[in-house]
Amino acid sequence: MSISLKNRSLISIYDYTPEEICHILDIAEDFEKNRLQNLLNGRVIASLFFEPSTRTRLSFETAIQLLGGNVIGFSSTAGTSLQKGESLKDTIMMVASYADLIVMRNPVDGSARYASEVSKVPIINAGDGSNQHPTQCLLDLYSIRKTQGTLENLEITMVGDLKYGRTVHSLVQAMCNFNAKFNFVSPVELKMPSTVIQYIKNAGLEYHEYTELEDVIPHSDIIYMTRVQRERFPDPLEYEKVKNSYILCNDMLENSKPNCRVLHPLPRVNEINTDVDPNPKAYYFQQAQNGLFVRQALIAAILGLK
Repeated sequence: MSISLKNRSLISIYDYTPEEICHILDIAEDFEKNRLQNLLNGRVIASLFFEPSTRTRLSFETAIQLLGGNVIGFSSTAGTSLQKGESLKDTIMMVASYADLIVMRNPVDGSARYASEVSKVPIINAGDGSNQHPTQCLLDLYSIRKTQGTLENLEITMVGDLKYGRTVHSLVQAMCNFNAKFNFVSPVELKMPSTVIQYIKNAGLEYHEYTELEDVIPHSDIIYMTRVQRERFPDPLEYEKVKNSYILCNDMLENSKPNCRVLHPLPRVNEINTDVDPNPKAYYFQQAQNGLFVRQALIAAILGLK
């Protein structure tokens, strides 16, 4: 059966079936072998970032350029009509008349879904508040499959800000398709939300919650570290209380499995000590590079070019 994602927005990782997800990962493998493919000649992609981003924005814009496309947009709302009070609806409808596809990051939960409902061109959600980050999830899945040789039957440990971390929310939902076992390590204040836990329960899968990281390292296939996100905290004092809850150091990996890999959506602050960087189990910089191939694959698939 052929798979087509043409003109399909990606707002939540649940918008795509497991087969469609694997299709994107297969296309990404092709781009990793040959990233310079002139598929977007004459196409315009809008890059609308209403809040700061480094890796996501730059990898999308690099992907577009390597595919021979043109980028329009903004990396902050400064100097745009949003400063004058233009609504999200009007911004999206206006940009959709210029572009073939819109990549959008917005700090408001649900904003990407709303944008997809008013836009005449497909929307790729590059992060909406603490809700979803599906393209990060796809590159995480690509990194997991690349390092483990499979997505099936893995033990995934997620550490840090599990309450506000949109990357872990998306990844849990995706890995529920592949019979994963989950370990959640966080302060009580930053526990995985019950809405995400419900996905695991609905899938009939196993999960455990911990407050100590050392307890789970020896049996983890993937250790997914996250930073405690200062910008998501309504109360700065709450952030100060939990900001240094977990710091992974190199010696903590001594008893880890040979296939264990450390992932991180980046940027890191101090939750992974720099002494981990030379360890072959550290995979976060390669993970970030994988984002380029996955985003090339996604753009090409949505525009019906792959």
